[in-house]
Amino acid sequence: MEEALSLGATGIQVGTLFAFCEESGMAPEVKREVLQQLLANDLRVITDPLASPTGFPFKRVELPSFRPKRDRRRSCDLGVLRRAYLREDQSIGYRCPSEDSQDYVNKGGQEEDCEGRLCICNGLLATIGLGQVRGKDGVESPLVTAGDSLAELAPFVRKQGLNYSAAEAIRHLTCAGAEH
Repeated sequence: MEEALSLGATGIQVGTLFAFCEESGMAPEVKREVLQQLLANDLRVITDPLASPTGFPFKRVELPSFRPKRDRRRSCDLGVLRRAYLREDQSIGYRCPSEDSQDYVNKGGQEEDCEGRLCICNGLLATIGLGQVRGKDGVESPLVTAGDSLAELAPFVRKQGLNYSAAEAIRHLTCAGAEH
């Protein structure tokens, strides 16, 4: 970090390190799975250009046991990422390309906007242990998001263990490059 500051940096982006600390809201079993896969060198962070209904690329951890279900029954029951649109009667309606594609098209959306979309709202809630039960589909799968730097956490996790604290993460950041 000191090197970055000496080069003119005024801050750092460090969400991934704190996403997996014991104080984070991520469900312990999800956190443990990710960190175990990290230590086994069996983990990938992929940039999924289609997952997000917002149209922005979405970085997600690919894990065999927590794979987003692209074949899940499409619905937008939380609506956090819905977008407003103007109906023919000039009233405001809402639609999401992760909802049922026919519903989306009936609301004036283009069917191709639905291709490959995941329900990020439900997936992120499942990541914190609030996955909805979806009938025959079971519990909603977690959708774990992390930066490309996740692989760089392996030495820190090996040293600190799977249950490291935010304080240990801060010490790691402030002592980077120094013996600690």
